[in-house]
Amino acid sequence: LSYELYSLNWILNHFFEYFFVILIILFQDQIRNALVSFGDTRMFEKKTKTIYDEQIEEVVAACQALSSERTGALIVFEKNHGLLNYSLTGTRINANVHSDLVYALFQTNSPLHDGALIVYQNKIQSAGCFLPLSKNVEIDKHLGTRHRAAIGISEVSDAVVVVVSEETGKINICFGGKFIGT
Repeated sequence: LSYELYSLNWILNHFFEYFFVILIILFQDQIRNALVSFGDTRMFEKKTKTIYDEQIEEVVAACQALSSERTGALIVFEKNHGLLNYSLTGTRINANVHSDLVYALFQTNSPLHDGALIVYQNKIQSAGCFLPLSKNVEIDKHLGTRHRAAIGISEVSDAVVVVVSEETGKINICFGGKFIGT
């Protein structure tokens, strides 16, 4: 018996022509992460440590002030994985990291207070940025949008995220899709 299965025959004959396109579409996030980590260099590591220490001190001072007033904040430290797509959703600042500026940007009367602040190479790149929310359904129900955005951006990048809770004033750090120390 010879069945003429034209559709199945066509699919099998053309499958390998489109196989690589299908793989790229299915694994685009993993491919992007692999390419980013491939470009990771440690050539200037000693020089950047002092820059990171300074910006962390400034952000800590601002977060302590915001926490005591129970003013929410979402600060993203970009590492090796570029966050330009997310920086472009906010207002370009391109200013040195200073606690007064960070504090002012998150005041409730500031038009940029609801979005995220993205810090890269000792500069505040943008403020008021929109971040992807986590798709993880197992996240505690009491966590709000700010916390879900922190988890979301840390799931798709190697960024370190600092969150100041509006409700409790608690300061959390998120990395790799998880809150550290909570």
